[in-house]
Amino acid sequence: MSDTTTKALFGTAGCCEDFFDSGNKSALTAPKWLADNGLDCFEYQCGRGVKISDDAAYDLGDSARQFGIVLSVHSPYYISLSSVDEEKRRNSVDYILATLNAAKCMGADRIVVHSGSCGKITRREALRLATETLTWAIDAADAAGFGNIHICPETMGKVKQLGTVDEVIALCSIDDRLIPTVDFGHVNAMTLGGLKTKEDFENIFDKIQNKLGRERAHAFHAHFSRIEYTNAGEKKHRTYAETEFEPDFYPLAQVMAERGAAVRIICESAGTQTRDAVEFKRIYNECLRKEG
Repeated sequence: MSDTTTKALFGTAGCCEDFFDSGNKSALTAPKWLADNGLDCFEYQCGRGVKISDDAAYDLGDSARQFGIVLSVHSPYYISLSSVDEEKRRNSVDYILATLNAAKCMGADRIVVHSGSCGKITRREALRLATETLTWAIDAADAAGFGNIHICPETMGKVKQLGTVDEVIALCSIDDRLIPTVDFGHVNAMTLGGLKTKEDFENIFDKIQNKLGRERAHAFHAHFSRIEYTNAGEKKHRTYAETEFEPDFYPLAQVMAERGAAVRIICESAGTQTRDAVEFKRIYNECLRKEG
């Protein structure tokens, strides 16, 4: 991993309600929309399958370069790195390769991959299976010419899913090119409200740095939104204006500003991604000014 970025980047997961209400018809015009709103990056969504054509991906990449927007891609939700069914895990490698191809066509530098679930097996066995599957995926990516694109395992939000911070760090220890995707809303939901103070957020940065090194702790991938949760973990994404839900962005912004971290923050709010990402960036810049 090599990242010379010195400031955090802010953008959206997919397109918000305001985007479509303003007359936009497809994600191909998202880069201009985001740039006009002062944002920096965009995560193209392939959650329900990689359906974008190579030509459309090239067009999106051209637009992103024109407007200075950095791209990432979210892979299909149905990827299962930890399935006990080997065929499903082999299929998951194929879905990762399809996502990597779309990323290459559009010039995205990283893809996000769900870590999997535990089901009826132990967390230790699920992690072993996921590690094996991810190793297959890395080998297949190298063979296909996608080795320069980062695969980013994501922290998950439900208690029975694989994907605690420690588990994602363990997955990323397989290869230096793997970058954690820390979904702070997921972390808060899985820990039933564990992200409240500045120290809670600092602990995540420290864990990444201690296990994966300063470079990946400086510029990891991140999702942020308030998330409603139950005792089983994640229930529903919320907007940032719904302050009865957690986590709050300010303590994370403080940590990023104090550490000079160039984390890429992708907003996953429920329908208000753009306005909330703009607010996150405002809070972050305020914290930078306080740091002087």
